[in-house]
Amino acid sequence: MDVSSSGFDPAAFRRHVATILEGHAKTFGVPAGRHALLRRQIAGGDDIHSRRTFPGHVTTSAFILDREGQRILLIHHRSLGRWLQPGGHYEAPEDLAGSALREAVEETGMQGLAIDPWHGTTGLPIDIDSHRIPARPDRDEPEHWHHDIRYVVRADGDDVLRPDLREVHGAEWRARFDLESIAPQALANMRQAGLVRP
Repeated sequence: MDVSSSGFDPAAFRRHVATILEGHAKTFGVPAGRHALLRRQIAGGDDIHSRRTFPGHVTTSAFILDREGQRILLIHHRSLGRWLQPGGHYEAPEDLAGSALREAVEETGMQGLAIDPWHGTTGLPIDIDSHRIPARPDRDEPEHWHHDIRYVVRADGDDVLRPDLREVHGAEWRARFDLESIAPQALANMRQAGLVRP
């Protein structure tokens, strides 16, 4: 992505997201219609990097796996009331993988986290998921969509969890198979990419 010394370039960011959408679709056989809203927003020139852009904007998240790839670190999301992978709004001019890693560190307090090398080799996220977010009148936010760009993060050891209790109710290691009910497509993609054993 092109980020000049004068600042962030929203058009370059849109082009970058369009490129990874195409690469992701080809790699994982994703039907074009699955990301129709995001594609329309890109074509329409929306500032998809900004959390104040509606009907949707980009977020990033991290599937934190232990060394053996058998456990996943989940957080209990304060506003959604569900166990999910760490994630949050993209903050320009971060790169997307760096945004996911930042969210992982902030929400779990874990050190020694790193983006899986597969992402550097392919230049792709493991999953892209657009999902509806309820309205938050207290934040002047209507119901909208998060275009979540997702990465696999590896934990080096069992560092002490220090979740940010302003953002989450807690964090804990769960069986990797819990992803079947949270992000089944992401888990299928991890298997296809050889990042986890079947």
